[in-house]
Amino acid sequence: MNEDQDQDQDQDQDQDQDQRWYATNLVGVPARVLASTTFNAHPVPLAIAGTREAHPGLFSLLESSHDLSEAHDMFVHYLSLAFGLKKPAPHELLGMGQSEQRRWRSSWRQLLQGWGMDANGVAGAVLKGWVESRFGMVPGFHKAPLARFPSPAWMAYLQEKASSRLNNNNIYQQLDLLYEFCQWALCRLRSRNNSAARHLKLWRGSNQCEEQVVAGRLQNRRCTVRLNNLVSFSLSQEDASCFGDWVFEVQVPMCKVLVFPDLLPGQVLQGEQEVLALGGDYDVMARYA
Repeated sequence: MNEDQDQDQDQDQDQDQDQRWYATNLVGVPARVLASTTFNAHPVPLAIAGTREAHPGLFSLLESSHDLSEAHDMFVHYLSLAFGLKKPAPHELLGMGQSEQRRWRSSWRQLLQGWGMDANGVAGAVLKGWVESRFGMVPGFHKAPLARFPSPAWMAYLQEKASSRLNNNNIYQQLDLLYEFCQWALCRLRSRNNSAARHLKLWRGSNQCEEQVVAGRLQNRRCTVRLNNLVSFSLSQEDASCFGDWVFEVQVPMCKVLVFPDLLPGQVLQGEQEVLALGGDYDVMARYA
């Protein structure tokens, strides 16, 4: 076998490895199915095992809310108490040592703010690690393609997702509650609007498109693209066009959404009206901006 054939075989093995890399999850649907276009076309509700059962008081309280704004305040207050996210009062600081005062307590909000600044930073690695843990979908990119393992790119990702600077204070459990709160809110909105919709029409701008296409061609408008395990979408085509020359129109299952703008008013990810959702293979309508 000559050198070119060896390289082609290695590339095929890397592609096969990327397609095979899935982990176990906590939602009861195989990760390979979750990442497929079939699931995206025919989604079913998802729930992270044990989350609502472990916090029945929160979801009972949410049912008594009059609107999403009130529900948001209940959610933030509950998590601040459950995970010690509220900044101590001055008189409380007096009874603490200097090391205790400087203690960094990670919060879901810090992660989302970090994602908004750099999806390939430490916060992005922790969020992608949470998706990997809960949904079994392994990321395909973090600063660089995550193909062959081990590799420098994989080592950097693993180091960042386990960083104690942001991966502490039961951060995965906080994100579990954020996801379940989002799903509760979407269900409430559908119920109040008498809607049976299971998808959100969203847009995503990108410059690195050819490497994402797994079926079809961009020039034919309709194609299938493979997105990272956690990705950002925009609510409008105009906003999405700011992030790339190509814009994908995507039907994203509501059960894959982690954050949408009205969920956290005035808090995070509001600048670009960003929706944060699970990735995988999506059938898209591609347009050149």
